[in-house]
Amino acid sequence: MKIIGTGSALPRKQVTNDDLSKFLDTSDEWIVTRTGIRSRHVISDEKVEDLGAEAARKALADAGLQASDIDFFICSNVISEHITPGLSCIIGQQVGLTCPMIDINCACPGFIYAMDIAQTYFEAGKVNNVLIVCAEEPTRMTSWEDRATCVLFGDGAGAAVFTKGDNMKAIKLNAEPSIDKIYEHRILEPTPFITKEEDSVPLQMKGREVFRFAVSTSIRDINELLAKTGLTIEDADHFLIHQANMRIVEGIRSGLGVPEEKFPTNIATHGNSSSASCPILLDELNREGRFKKGDIIVFSAFGAGLLSAAAIMEW
Repeated sequence: MKIIGTGSALPRKQVTNDDLSKFLDTSDEWIVTRTGIRSRHVISDEKVEDLGAEAARKALADAGLQASDIDFFICSNVISEHITPGLSCIIGQQVGLTCPMIDINCACPGFIYAMDIAQTYFEAGKVNNVLIVCAEEPTRMTSWEDRATCVLFGDGAGAAVFTKGDNMKAIKLNAEPSIDKIYEHRILEPTPFITKEEDSVPLQMKGREVFRFAVSTSIRDINELLAKTGLTIEDADHFLIHQANMRIVEGIRSGLGVPEEKFPTNIATHGNSSSASCPILLDELNREGRFKKGDIIVFSAFGAGLLSAAAIMEW
């Protein structure tokens, strides 16, 4: 398969570190030093499905396709206001899609997991065009009294349209189940029969363990895929890494020995937008004209689960 269109959408409200310091015991220096983040886009009066629909429309326009041309729609989302129907149906209705559609929650690697599903459908001969949308509002997962987590996240949506082709060179999914490293709990509706103890817990994260997992698995996954394809680090033109934390991204870049110009970032102005991170960055680079035909793009992402994934594609 190959990418023929990209799109993204961000909330209008942009919150700086100085804005956060007005109600948190923090500062711009504290946040930038630890995360590389200076500001983030935060949902205020928008809805996450509206961002997802906007990103989808942009991707379709970039691909030169109509909603009726899409044979399968995959939506990646970790949290939203909707329990059922799935966010794919809600976005699909706005965009005018009538194809089969599914939701996945694979946390931050969701875009690559969705690509793997799409690749399987292409190989099975069941589709001609697939739309992937990652629509995320992780700012609704955190306690905004916890400076260790709330400063990390931003909201947004990214999308890509795929069609038949042999541009996907390799893809790998990985799971190392460890649910206590990143988690959030919510209490469901009560029943007369519930006797177990329940509580709501905002997003919790063990930073050091997550850092080690992210850096080590990303380096391993990328090196394994390069070896599988017979490519070298030097052959890769762009490394699109999940924008979780600048320290993590730099740790991966340093571990791979890749020059900075091959490691584009937008975390300074976007924060961590979960599975939307990679497709938003992809769309921004595409619209800047950074890709040329034949470029080798390496994707890598990691997150709650613990899950990781990597892919190598030719543009």
